[in-house]
Amino acid sequence: MLDGLDRGAIASRLRSGWVPRLHAQELPRVARREPRPAAVLVPMFRHWKAWHLLFIRRTEYPGDHHSGEVAFPGGRQEPGDTDATATALREAQEEIGLAPERVVVLGELQPLHTASDYLITPVVGEIPWPLALRPGLGEVARVFGIPLAWLGDAANRRILTWPAPDHPEAREVFFYERFNQELLWGVSARITVDFLDVLAGSGRPENR
Repeated sequence: MLDGLDRGAIASRLRSGWVPRLHAQELPRVARREPRPAAVLVPMFRHWKAWHLLFIRRTEYPGDHHSGEVAFPGGRQEPGDTDATATALREAQEEIGLAPERVVVLGELQPLHTASDYLITPVVGEIPWPLALRPGLGEVARVFGIPLAWLGDAANRRILTWPAPDHPEAREVFFYERFNQELLWGVSARITVDFLDVLAGSGRPENR
């Protein structure tokens, strides 16, 4: 079903105006400050007649909380960015060498307020494939794709209480099974599930 959707159908579903409930598992127990705006690019591509999502694995650094994580290319909004799309495209170019003109922007998902006090807007875009990319030295360790159909199979994901049930900021977090040794979890997994819900037409609050 997911692989049968074309670019127009995906863009139409992103425009449908769905408004999900705030995701409690990603919210801090007490907001520490005004959330900082950020954006990520959710790149889609077709390979062997199937949709895939493109992910990065960040380079590992001692003491860096987010290093080594699987994520979408993206980051915080800079003063020169006109909107979330500009942020997402700029970050994708910086992190993986993806030229903005190679991206067909299809729409946005509902912004997500994370436990680290970022308000992340996911921007969905289609990219051609195969495509030569240049991961940023010292920032991105790997660029890879995961089939959308595999991501949409509920048997491949679960919800766990993280970091621990008795932790003061414990929350329910999505974890996927490993795919080619890569572990997708947390905010990026939440964005993925939100996107799948939109594509399935189940993004309305009463269905979540």
